[in-house]
Amino acid sequence: MADMEREQLCCEATEVHEELLRRVRETMPEETELYDLAELFKVFGDSTRIRILFVLFEAEVCVCDLAQALGMTQSAISHQLRILKQSRLIKSRREGKSIFYSLADEHVRTIIAQGQEHIEE
Repeated sequence: MADMEREQLCCEATEVHEELLRRVRETMPEETELYDLAELFKVFGDSTRIRILFVLFEAEVCVCDLAQALGMTQSAISHQLRILKQSRLIKSRREGKSIFYSLADEHVRTIIAQGQEHIEE
């Protein structure tokens, strides 16, 4: 990193803002909660899982439909669905011999919509 860039990222003088630090300490979640949040965001870090979530954003579908829509094998889709389900981002329901998948709740829908809105700014 160039010296000029380094200067822009650091304070010119060391000054501790005690009131600000007190508020941060009081509101900072427990380490386990921060770890869980980081793990959740890791799930969003895979483009295949994002593609699956975007399909499910539009409709409830079965593995066959997902595989066809994304041009992937059912096996590859199933592997990603397992991860998404373990992370409680999707849910499933059985109808006859088919299992249909959908987003778990409105929180997931909001995360996707806000993420898309952010990158389009």
